[in-house]
This record gives sequence, structure tokens and C-alpha cells, in this order.
Amino acid sequence: MQSFVQSKFRRAFRIFAASFALSFAAWNVAHAATPESFQGLKIEVVGKGRPVLMIPGLNSAGETWGETCAALQADHVQCHIVTLPGFAGLAPVADASKDAWLADMRDRLLAYVESRKLRHPVVMGHSLGGFLALQMAIRQPAAFERLVIVDSLAFLGAVQNPAATAESVKPMAEAMRSRMRAQDDASYRAGVSATLKGLVHDPARVELLTAWGNASDRAITSEAMYEMMTIDLRDQLDRVRVPTLVLGAWAAYAPYGSTKESTAAIYRAQYARLAGVRIEMSEGGYHFLMWDDPQWLQSQVRGFLDATPVTAK
Repeated sequence: MQSFVQSKFRRAFRIFAASFALSFAAWNVAHAATPESFQGLKIEVVGKGRPVLMIPGLNSAGETWGETCAALQADHVQCHIVTLPGFAGLAPVADASKDAWLADMRDRLLAYVESRKLRHPVVMGHSLGGFLALQMAIRQPAAFERLVIVDSLAFLGAVQNPAATAESVKPMAEAMRSRMRAQDDASYRAGVSATLKGLVHDPARVELLTAWGNASDRAITSEAMYEMMTIDLRDQLDRVRVPTLVLGAWAAYAPYGSTKESTAAIYRAQYARLAGVRIEMSEGGYHFLMWDDPQWLQSQVRGFLDATPVTAK
């Protein structure tokens, strides 16, 4: 009985310690600089040096990149950490497009880069943020030095069926969007919680992501998911003219038959038209690789950023 109690205590202490460390890291980033607002985006600028624009994923706050930014400070990097309007408690913007939300966010991010005169920044995006990074580089190929895409694909709708098209997945995507918007609060929150459990190892992180998800604007979340499923960037990737590092995850899908190689093959197919793309796969990290496999991700990013600088064409 005593060993059982000790085991339960140790588990509770580990969760508490992880929660404390997470909260401290988030506090450290949040207080490193006074956040600024730009066209509804929240931007935190940390450090001095080479500009790196860091975009989080669906419903996530900029704190997603806290530990990564801290690790890059020794490399003289200036982090521009974004939180998108409508996510993680940040208020939506009234003039945002209702049916082209991703394109709207892309244009606001591009305007930020231009307004702040960031000369050929690196753009680092996770999930939806990675998709936005690709859209930015497609729209303005000469604006950036290189891209880091963390567990994001060029066409989410083709994950299970490579022959899928934007048109063929629209009915399913529309049904998903309608269902999300029609759900009562309890059902919607239960869905958010269930989805997040398979995206990160640490229970403390799941709790934080759940809080962010519940604080996000439901209409924006459902629209962003719909657009991610129905926009196909694969045939536009030849417009990306800068070195690109793609970091992928597969371990969460192992119970469903996925392997590291089979998942890497999906990435290679999706990025086939992006010349010179480098694809690396984490051994055991889930979707939030910056949390589940931080040393690996930071090492990959450092090596990529340390490569010979390439002038955008």
C-alpha cells in the first residue's frame, strides 16, 4: 500500500513539476519583451540578431515556441513570436475575412514583415503555422531566407487518399465545419479535449492546449480547419525559392499501422515539387515536436540555420 501511495505521489509530483516548468517558460517568454499588436496579431520580439518569425498552430499561443526561442538565443537570433487573432484567448479582428481566413492571416504576416523591415527573415511554422509559412513564401518568394516547417503538409485533405482533390474533400470538410459550429458547448469542449490527447506526451501540456482550445473562437477554429483541409498547395511549391526544412512526426500514428518510413513517404510525396527540400523525421515525438523532442528539433534547426546563407532570388 505504501509503495502504491508513493507511486501516485511521484506521478502527481512529476505532473506538477512539468506544469511549473511549462508555466515558468511561458512566463519567461511573455516577459522578455512587451507584446505589440499589429493588425490584430500579437507579436513578442525576443533577443537581437537574425530575425526568425515563429508562427504557432491551430488554437495555439505563441508560447508554443518559448523553449525553442530560448535555445536559439545563443545563436544571436531575434524571435518574432506570433499569436494569431481568435486563438488561445486573443480577440478576433472584426475585419478578418470570414471565408478566406488563412489568406487574410498570410497577408497580415507579410505586412508585418514589410512594416518592421525584416530583411529576409527565417519563417518557422508549426502545423497551421507551417501552412501559413508556405503560403507566405509562395506569395512573396523573394521575401525570406529559408523556412522551417514543423509537422505540416501542403494538402491535409490528401493524407489518407493521395488522389484526393480540393473539390473531392469539400463535402466532408463542410460537414465537419457545420458540426463544429452546431455543437453545444459541452460536446465541443469534449471534442477538443479528446483530440489533444494524441498530440503531445506530457499531461501538463495537454491541459494547457485544452485551455487554449477552449479559449479560442469556435467560428475561426472551424473555418481554419475547413481551409486547411480544402486548400492544396502541392502544385504551387515550385514557387518557393528558399531552402526549406520539414520536420515530421509519426509515432502517434503507430497504433494505426503507420511507420516512420510510411509517414516519411507521405511527406516526400507532398513536398515533391519543392526543390531541395530537406525532410527529417522525429523518432518518438508527437505533433508538438518542440515539446516532445526538443533537443532533436533544436539541433535540426540550429544546423539548418548555420548552413551557408542563401540570398533569396
